[in-house]
Amino acid sequence: MEILQYAFFQNAIIASVLIAISCGITGTYIVARRIVFISGGITHASFGGLGIGFFLGINPILSSLVFAVLSGFGIEYISHSGAYRRIREDSVIAAVWSLGMAVGVIFMFLTPGYAPNLSAYLFGNILIVGKTDIIWTSISTFVLLVFFLLGKKMIVYTAFDRDFAFTQGLPVRFIEYTMMFFIAATIVLSIRLAGIMLLLSLLTIPHTTANMFTSNFNKIAIISCLLGFTGCIAGLFLSYFFNIPSGAFIILVLLIFFFIAKAIHDILLVKQR
Repeated sequence: MEILQYAFFQNAIIASVLIAISCGITGTYIVARRIVFISGGITHASFGGLGIGFFLGINPILSSLVFAVLSGFGIEYISHSGAYRRIREDSVIAAVWSLGMAVGVIFMFLTPGYAPNLSAYLFGNILIVGKTDIIWTSISTFVLLVFFLLGKKMIVYTAFDRDFAFTQGLPVRFIEYTMMFFIAATIVLSIRLAGIMLLLSLLTIPHTTANMFTSNFNKIAIISCLLGFTGCIAGLFLSYFFNIPSGAFIILVLLIFFFIAKAIHDILLVKQR
């Protein structure tokens, strides 16, 4: 337990709590609306922002956030714009996905001086979670919570049936773009902990696990937050002791939870029959 005395580990634990809440809410929306592939595109596109940030000498997380938000808005606009009906949505997502990774790699290697540690951003590293990250993550999580609590009904309607939400006069486009902003922000602010390559699993596995036992939006969000937090904490301890990127162990723990839940679910189904 002496590792709890280290500032970097304390920062990582605080970040885990905040990220678990953010991923619990945004991930439930992602799974309910079935836009996992879009989230994957934004996740990998954010790498382009990292490369630009390192090249220009500015905060890479800030530049990555701008790049991710613009990518998310672009995909959202093309997906529902009549002018782009001939363009398949998955093709646009794949293009944005590839563009972000290509831009990131190019600018990373063009950056003069010491090359940044790519593995820390691709697979996560608890050592680079600082107080600035906690401040930004706290602000994002708080605003997301307030927005979710105030507009929960509209968010749920939009996630499950946007056409019905339109008929009810709800601001569907506003909800979609706002949630896309929070998805992008959650993705970028979670990069240091889970890494770009593994972050998509943190947004989907806990929710898929919870969805085996309930279809209630609120319950899925709460269970997902708890599973995400448990997975993050267990992954952090394991990554510290084995000196392996934190993202790998976090996802491994979440997958173990998933397979255990799947086994329990199958046993319950057999008993019901």
